[in-house]
Amino acid sequence: MTDSRNDARRYAFRLLGYRGRSEKELRERLVRKGFSEDAVSRTLAYLREAGFINDGALALDLKRQAVGQKKLGYRSARSFMEKRGLPRDLVESTLGYDEDVELENARNLLDKKRKSMEDYLTTKERKRLYDFLLRKGFSSSVINKALRGFEQDEGDEG
Repeated sequence: MTDSRNDARRYAFRLLGYRGRSEKELRERLVRKGFSEDAVSRTLAYLREAGFINDGALALDLKRQAVGQKKLGYRSARSFMEKRGLPRDLVESTLGYDEDVELENARNLLDKKRKSMEDYLTTKERKRLYDFLLRKGFSSSVINKALRGFEQDEGDEG
């Protein structure tokens, strides 16, 4: 077991240099590396006080990535954030459910898919689009609304 607090701090900085990490992620990685519980606790306390780890700021950044860039639905965004070691209550308060944003993201994803689609949706294509949005974490009600809008847009163009 490694006891050097400086080594633990150096390793934590190296990990943070790659990407932002939650306190839980850092704790797990430091313990896995073999640092003592005392060295891990002191390192995390130092990083927290110095502002190098902040789960609230990380939650906001992950929300931006999940909802804004990846266009994930609420369930997938929540899972994405929790996998990074953020506490569930922090994820829930940061993410919040907004059906309008979720519907807009679903419609944006459908618009991207439209480029490869024919003039109308067959039952099989509709099922594929439904399953695609379901895998992205959207609720069935949002998917159905987005598909209705997608099909109406298809009819307007034809």
